Amino acid sequence: MNSWFLRSKDQKMKIMIFYMDRNNRVTQRIIRVVEIKEDSIVAFCFFRKKVRTFKLSNILSVGAIRRRAGA
Repeated sequence: MNSWFLRSKDQKMKIMIFYMDRNNRVTQRIIRVVEIKEDSIVAFCFFRKKVRTFKLSNILSVGAIRRRAGA
């Protein structure tokens, strides 16, 4: 997981995370990492359109954004 966060930060790359929010709902977010802390990451969330802090313990998975093939 950490390699995805480092790549997102260094290359300003968007990544997708599945995150459990404070109400125990799983949400899918597209983010770009701004800062990596010991127990959290600070990232721009394209869903909320602002910088948010995500607890590492609540991130369920991380991966590349799948690109859709054109017609």
